[in-house]
Amino acid sequence: MSKKKKFVQAVTSRDEDFARWYTDVVLKTDMVDYAPVKGCMVIKPYGYAVWENIQKIADKKFKDTGHENAYFPLLIPESFLKRESDHFEGFSPEVLWVTQGGDQQLSERLLIRPTSETIICNMYSKWIQSYRDLPVLMNQWCNVIRWEKTTRPFLRTAEFLWQEGHTVHETTEEAHEEALRMHEIYRQVAEENLAMPVIMGEKSEREKFAGANKTYTMEAMMYDGKALQAGTSHDLGQNFAKMFDIKFLGRDGKEQLGYSTSWGISTRLIGGLVMVHGDDRGLKMPPRVAPIQTVIIPIGLEKEGVREAANEIFDRLHEEFRVKLDDREQYSPGWKFNEYEMKGVPVRLEFGKREIEEGYITAFRRDTLEKTKLSFENLEEELKTLLEDVQNNMFKMAKERMDKKTKVYTDYEELKKMADSDLGFGKVMRSGDLEDELKLKEETGLTIRCIPFEQEKLSDKCIISGKEAKYMVYVAKAY
Repeated sequence: MSKKKKFVQAVTSRDEDFARWYTDVVLKTDMVDYAPVKGCMVIKPYGYAVWENIQKIADKKFKDTGHENAYFPLLIPESFLKRESDHFEGFSPEVLWVTQGGDQQLSERLLIRPTSETIICNMYSKWIQSYRDLPVLMNQWCNVIRWEKTTRPFLRTAEFLWQEGHTVHETTEEAHEEALRMHEIYRQVAEENLAMPVIMGEKSEREKFAGANKTYTMEAMMYDGKALQAGTSHDLGQNFAKMFDIKFLGRDGKEQLGYSTSWGISTRLIGGLVMVHGDDRGLKMPPRVAPIQTVIIPIGLEKEGVREAANEIFDRLHEEFRVKLDDREQYSPGWKFNEYEMKGVPVRLEFGKREIEEGYITAFRRDTLEKTKLSFENLEEELKTLLEDVQNNMFKMAKERMDKKTKVYTDYEELKKMADSDLGFGKVMRSGDLEDELKLKEETGLTIRCIPFEQEKLSDKCIISGKEAKYMVYVAKAY
C-alpha cells in the first residue's frame, strides 16, 4: 500500500461513526497522542500551535481590558475547598488528592487544582485592604486536573490547559458588568477567530458553576448536532468573599465585602474546532488560528527556476503569514496535497514552470475545495483577501448548519423523538422548576444548555409540565 493511500484511508467517515472519525483526525494529523497516564494527552506541536494562537488572541483582549497575568500554586489545602460547601460538593468527585510528600504522610491533604477560586481568594484577602485596591483584575494560563472517568482528547481529559480569570470589585454592578464583558470576549474568540457560531446565554440554576450566583455560557453545535460548552463566565457575588474574608474599607469608611467573578476557556475549544469544521478529508483550519495559513508546494523542482521561485515566494510571505514551504523531494506533489488537506491548511499554493512563466500561482482553498489563480505580482494582497474569505465562509457554513439543525418544539412527545433520532438544538419554553429539568434529562438525555439572552415566546406553557412558562431555553445532548 502506498503512503498516499494509507494516509487517506485512515479516517473513518463522519456519518459512519462520528466518534471514531474524531479520534482518527486528531491522531492522524499529529495534533495529539495518548499519554501513559490514564485520561491524559500529549499535545503535539501541531495541536499546541492552535492553542498558542488562541492564547495569543485571547490574552491580548484580556490585557486590552486591564487584566494582568499571574500564577498561583497547583496544590490547594483541603480546608480551602471545604470553606465553600457548594463548591466542595461540585468538585469533590473529580479531585485528585496528594496525601504524601516524600516518605512523610501529610498532616492535611492537598488537592491538585480543578479550578483556583479558593486559593486565589485566599491571597486576595491578604492583598485587598481598601476600595483603592479595587478592582483586582488577574488571569492565569495554567493546567488543571479533573479526574474524569470517560475521556477523549481535547474534549474531556484528566489534565487540560486553560486560562482562568479571577477578579474582585467594589460593587455588584461592576462584577456583573465584568462577567458579561468577558463573556463577550469569549464570543469574539469563538466566532471571529475560530469561525465557531455560539448561542449566548445564562446557565440554569441546576447547571450553573458550583458557588456562583450566575453562570454565563456560550454553546456551540458540533457537526453531529450535539452541544459543546465552549466557555463560561461566572458572577460569584459575595459567596467567595464571605468564605475567604475578602473585605475592604469602603468610601464611607465602613468595612465591606468584595464582589468577585471568574471565567475560563480551555483546550476544549480545539476539539470544538475539529468537530464544527472537519470533514471526511480531515481538518479544516480557520485561517486566524491555523498553525499554517498557507503551504507552498512547487511542482517539478528539478526544472529551471522552480526552486528559486518557491524560495522567493516564501521570503515574500513569511513576514505577514504563517507559511510553510514544502520542497521535500522524497514525496510527490499529490501525496503532499493529501497531507495538507488532512491537516486543514486553509490555502495551498501550487505552481510549476508554466505558471511562473505566465505570472500566476494556483491557490487551492480547503473550505470549498476550489482552485483559483493569484497573480505573482500582487500575491500578498490577493492571498490576504482569499484567507479572509475562507475565514468568513467557514463561519457562514457553520452558522447555516447550526440554524438548520435548530428547531422549535412545543410538544413534549415530539421533543422526545428529536432526542432519539434528529439531534440538534431544540428551542422550548419552560417553567423553571428543577423537577422538570431533572425529568427532561432522565427521560430524554437532553439538558438545558442555556437560557439565551435573545428570548422568544414560543407558547404560554412549559413543554415538560404544562405549567406557565417563564422563558425560552435551548436543549440538546452534549459533550
